[in-house]
Amino acid sequence: MIARLISHVPSILFEPVYRFYEDYLLEKVKGGKIPRHVAIIMDGNRRWARKLEKPPWYGHLFGSRKLEEILEWCRELGIRTLTVYAFSTENFNRSPEEVKALMNLFEEKFRELVEDERVHRYGIRVNVLGRKELLPENVRRAAEEAEKATKKYSNYNLNIALAYGGRSEITDAVRDIVRDALEGKLSPEEIDEDLIKRYLYYPNMPDPDIVIRTGGEVRISNFLLYQIAYSELFFVDVYFPEFRKIDFLRIIREYQKRERRFGR
Repeated sequence: MIARLISHVPSILFEPVYRFYEDYLLEKVKGGKIPRHVAIIMDGNRRWARKLEKPPWYGHLFGSRKLEEILEWCRELGIRTLTVYAFSTENFNRSPEEVKALMNLFEEKFRELVEDERVHRYGIRVNVLGRKELLPENVRRAAEEAEKATKKYSNYNLNIALAYGGRSEITDAVRDIVRDALEGKLSPEEIDEDLIKRYLYYPNMPDPDIVIRTGGEVRISNFLLYQIAYSELFFVDVYFPEFRKIDFLRIIREYQKRERRFGR
């Protein structure tokens, strides 16, 4: 009941009320089980920009700033792994102008990550998941520089799914497994779920505890298909640039109330 009431209170007019409820939720969440891994489908950037009568790149820019906020929220709560769906293999079918603007933004943000003192202070490792060979050379080079500059860190992981598709990831893993089997590096009898995980884009990544999709759509859109078999799914109506800390905390709080049985 409190959540429904607060969600309709304009935060600009009633900032003290909003802040009080946010602090209340934060303490409740900190007292519960914290997820190890949160994955986010960052949807709604373009529709948010359209609502403001702005071009698509405007929404993507503010979406990238929102991601920086979410990284800080995860660090505050001790969530060790954050995986975000930044650009799918299907997104290459968007207009050349939008794809070019996005690629320029990716290059800029990867270079900022290399220089960001918070990344080095908190020990955040950057991993790029996807078919990197599909990316323009400047973006691929910037991504690899970010990975190299943070490779030694292990406190937190920021996984960026870029030129990514869940089916593509599984296809690439199967292709590599078959190749190694034909070369005698493994036998068919060795193939099990654990071995397959070793051949995914980020080997042995812990499965997401939570998958969040913003923007109001209720689908997975080819995201982490192998890894989310038992993830808790949350779909929220707000566009990604409008996603608030209070929304994030409410999701974590709801996750803490759920009983995860993993098929048992």
